[in-house]
Amino acid sequence: MEQERAHVAFSKFTSKGPQKVRLSQEELVKTSYLEGQEGFPLVVQPNVDNVNLVTWASCNNNFIKAQLLKYGAILFRGFDGDSATRFEQFARAISPQLIDYSERAAPRKEVGSRIYTSTEYPSDQCIPMHHEMSYSHNWPSKIWFYCQQPAQQRGGTPIASDRAVFNLIAREIKERFVQKKVMYVRNYGEGVDLSWQEAFQTEDRAAVEAYCRKVHTEFEWRGGNRLRTRQVRQAVATHPQTGETVWFNHAHMFHISNVEPAVRNSLLSEFKEDELPRNAFYGDGTPIESSVLEEVREVYRQAAVTFTWQQGDIMMLDNFLVSHGRESFVGPRRILVAMAELYTNQEL
Repeated sequence: MEQERAHVAFSKFTSKGPQKVRLSQEELVKTSYLEGQEGFPLVVQPNVDNVNLVTWASCNNNFIKAQLLKYGAILFRGFDGDSATRFEQFARAISPQLIDYSERAAPRKEVGSRIYTSTEYPSDQCIPMHHEMSYSHNWPSKIWFYCQQPAQQRGGTPIASDRAVFNLIAREIKERFVQKKVMYVRNYGEGVDLSWQEAFQTEDRAAVEAYCRKVHTEFEWRGGNRLRTRQVRQAVATHPQTGETVWFNHAHMFHISNVEPAVRNSLLSEFKEDELPRNAFYGDGTPIESSVLEEVREVYRQAAVTFTWQQGDIMMLDNFLVSHGRESFVGPRRILVAMAELYTNQEL
């Protein structure tokens, strides 16, 4: 595998005392793939003992970013210094300005400076493949996952290359969504999903209104301190560096067809389709066919790569090029998340 060869003092990259040996980057780490998954994701592991991942990343930032653009996903495995603090330092070594989790679609807790728990849904539920915040007008370009505690059973974070996903989705589906885009309708305060206070991280109605106006989101205050929003967003996105077009939306996630049949029937017996806690339509407000979204879900299932988390693993993703999800799991599980390099869709 072709790699840059930047000679550096070995002592800079280890937690032990000074050494006189000089090793190349290629000798400090080794690259490979997961068994049976040639080409995706890239796996980076230490090739010698006591490699300091944070220092190595600081000195090899260009190498990491180049590999991320090439592969879309990098799994860092087997490095010393396993801790949440080390994880934050590592992410900041690559992108110093981590970003907040705003306009939330799922419950999370902040456990460090812009370090969050992964989505806190019940362990028996899986989370479909998606790009982080693709329902929004802006989203992180990079995202990291850190395994502080793997589950006893399952609990993987499947990933999929959207280079493959985009090619697998039927042309007529892509053309329809590109033309019409996606409308997301959310109803906060119904007691089923997130409250608007949690989603927007404020108790101030005026702050919510100002945010909605800024990001071209229609809003309507309703009785009982409820809020309804409508926003038309992209169905595909173009990578700002590679120029590649990828499938980039939450339609299959927000649409009522994503809910289990028993829960779906219960919700539809109580709410109209535009009054559900969340739902997705074509950008002109017409219904999206459930069969179309099931085709999209099937493509993601075909493209998904699942691996078993090991404690201390860090997975770094290009949020344009790679989707991620979550398996159901048994036993305690703790995955932390960091995001960086906010991209704003200027076409809205």
